[in-house]
Amino acid sequence: MKKDYSNYLQTTPDADGNFGDYGGSFIPPQLTGPMTEIHDAYLKISRSHRFIEELRSIYKHYQGRPTPVYHAARLSEMCGGAQIYMKREDLNHTGAHKLNHCMGEGLLAKYMGKKKLIAETGAGQHGVALATAAAYFGLECEIHMGEVDIVKEHPNVIRMKLLGAKVVPVTHGLKTLKEAVDSAFESYLKDPVNSIYCIGSVVGPHPFPMLVRDFQSVVGIEARAQFLEMTGHLPDVVTACVGGGSNAIGLFSAFLNDPCEIWGVEPLGRGPGVGDHAATITYGMPGIIHGFKCYLLQDEKGEPSPVYSIASGLDYPGTGPEHCLLKDEGRIQYTTADDKACLDAFFTLCRQEGIIPALESAHAVAFAMEKAKEMKFGTILLNLSGRGDKDLDFVVDNYGYGDPE
Repeated sequence: MKKDYSNYLQTTPDADGNFGDYGGSFIPPQLTGPMTEIHDAYLKISRSHRFIEELRSIYKHYQGRPTPVYHAARLSEMCGGAQIYMKREDLNHTGAHKLNHCMGEGLLAKYMGKKKLIAETGAGQHGVALATAAAYFGLECEIHMGEVDIVKEHPNVIRMKLLGAKVVPVTHGLKTLKEAVDSAFESYLKDPVNSIYCIGSVVGPHPFPMLVRDFQSVVGIEARAQFLEMTGHLPDVVTACVGGGSNAIGLFSAFLNDPCEIWGVEPLGRGPGVGDHAATITYGMPGIIHGFKCYLLQDEKGEPSPVYSIASGLDYPGTGPEHCLLKDEGRIQYTTADDKACLDAFFTLCRQEGIIPALESAHAVAFAMEKAKEMKFGTILLNLSGRGDKDLDFVVDNYGYGDPE
């Protein structure tokens, strides 16, 4: 029997932050108090008319929401099958979906009387968004970022600094996203009274997967209504890239109870070998990382395995616990796109539609292109979660300008 998801968002996670067998809160004792404070404040404040009204005003007058849904007619014609539509989160202020939850987290911090926002970033979009929120609300901001990503995503590092954030280079381990999360949590533990940790995806201990999902659900709410208005029906397929999974769950959450296929696209990187990808749900096993349980790429000792993706925002060995639940329930299907497919989609979207996507988003574009050919008819709605300004230097320096037609 098909599961009824009509009350899903109100009942999931449970009171302990569990998404079925995943999620929860596996944290040191010194973090229990701060996490409880954030949880209780969020549940109380986010239900108040004053908070909701202020956040809606920010969305409309500062972020430029709602972002449009766009019919990619030339790309669809080139693929020769289903029609491809895109939820244009790249047009959201700061260039990605990340500002949706960062403004929510910043507003929550303001209501809680916090003075400082602390977070990690991989591709830099979360860092830029949080630095933007800090400037908007008049708060301090500290962003932890791996040295590898600082080099790859240098334009975003400049933006963070211009916005007044302190960027902390992380020099241990693989010097990428996982290590940035470790470093940010350590900094937060030093002063949880005056600061608040603002995690960048639907990961981490309770209440972060719930909190970030709730703030990102605006993407799906808008897109569903817009698509119905444009076409008179629901999309046949809904898709988005999945690393931690915030842009994906933001879109997917509105369609769970609809007769749509839903596909999450993970980064296969250089291939299926250990250390060559970050396709967590596809190749991982249940494990614990950063205070929560999820599918995890891990070695025989249960330690996180090395990961890689051409897209800095996707190279994380875990994924959101909600994605794990929905995968196990069979409601969402997960597949992969490798670096080659990602780059091909990146250059194709540039040439066919005049849109330069983030490398993260290009994974979803790659899947949509192949799915459109396979379907022949019907419609696909993908989340174009971010724009590619941050990736331009890296792509051009390493791969040139693509092959002009």
